[in-house]
Amino acid sequence: MLKVCRPAGREDILARDNYSYKKYARELAKKKKKEEKLQRKLDKKNVKSDENPEQIPGEGPDVKVGL
Repeated sequence: MLKVCRPAGREDILARDNYSYKKYARELAKKKKKEEKLQRKLDKKNVKSDENPEQIPGEGPDVKVGL
């Protein structure tokens, strides 16, 4: 076997990606986007219900029932 000589004090250190952090960041972004979308839907639904309030039976226009 041939032994490779390297200069003293120098190691081959390669920078590696932190895949677990990248995955965590992606999942966090997806969760945030999903919550924002849900909030927009709820806001849209609330605006529509405020514009057209449901009438309570008996408090609306008088309805005459034929006898």
